[in-house]
Amino acid sequence: MERPAWAPQGIDISVPSVSRMYDFYLGGSHNFEVDREAARKAMEFMPGLPKIMQANRAFMRRAVRHAVSEGITQFLDIGSGIPTFGNVHEIAQAADPEARVAYVDHDPVAVAHSQAVLEGNDRAVIVSADLRRPQEILKSSEITELLDLDRPVALLLVAVLHFIEDADDPQSAVAELREGLAPGSLVIITHASYEGIPLTQEEAGGAVDVYRNIRNPLIMRSRDEIARFFDGYEMVEPGLVAMPEWRPDTSVAQEQEDSYAFSGFAGVGRKA
Repeated sequence: MERPAWAPQGIDISVPSVSRMYDFYLGGSHNFEVDREAARKAMEFMPGLPKIMQANRAFMRRAVRHAVSEGITQFLDIGSGIPTFGNVHEIAQAADPEARVAYVDHDPVAVAHSQAVLEGNDRAVIVSADLRRPQEILKSSEITELLDLDRPVALLLVAVLHFIEDADDPQSAVAELREGLAPGSLVIITHASYEGIPLTQEEAGGAVDVYRNIRNPLIMRSRDEIARFFDGYEMVEPGLVAMPEWRPDTSVAQEQEDSYAFSGFAGVGRKA
């Protein structure tokens, strides 16, 4: 298999990556045939996966614009993945040119591509770190040089927590991150769930098995379990809802939307 120029040396391009599969679902070009093969296999069971990812990105953009409208100009995006059109820094800096964005990911392809995209942007940075080690993120010199953590920050955990197994205690990791932020900060989360998917759990489980087979288990949590990630924060209206239902740009009627867009949950919490 030929290694593309953008693929960092040292990564195994014969093993699927959830970041590159996500890129494929969104129509990106930074993925390999092994990623496309795994993604197409998952889509055999859950054909609406690209629509779910599109709804996820659309929610993220609305949440970022909301944060800027609330006066927040600092963003910490953990599990940021491979940059695609309309990424956090583009949305935030279009709304406020002074906005600062720190991206965090542990996938070397995501980090390498982010470095290329952000070259010349002195108000955005990419850091290689893992959500499961939150203190490394909060104490990273690259992040603390860019972001003032004594001022409000919008923390984004978008489509990442469902790749953290319970054995790795994502609740504690997110609690450390929440506690490390100043009053007035926001936490912005999307998370996969069997709730809302227009399939039986058994049918959707076929796609979940694809992720398990590539050693990136997809953990489908209930609405109540997802709500716990916001503990101590006040939910911003309309609360924890399906992604298209969170402050849509236009009125949303489920019968007018692809039903897959309503899979899983999205929400924004504010620290008092």
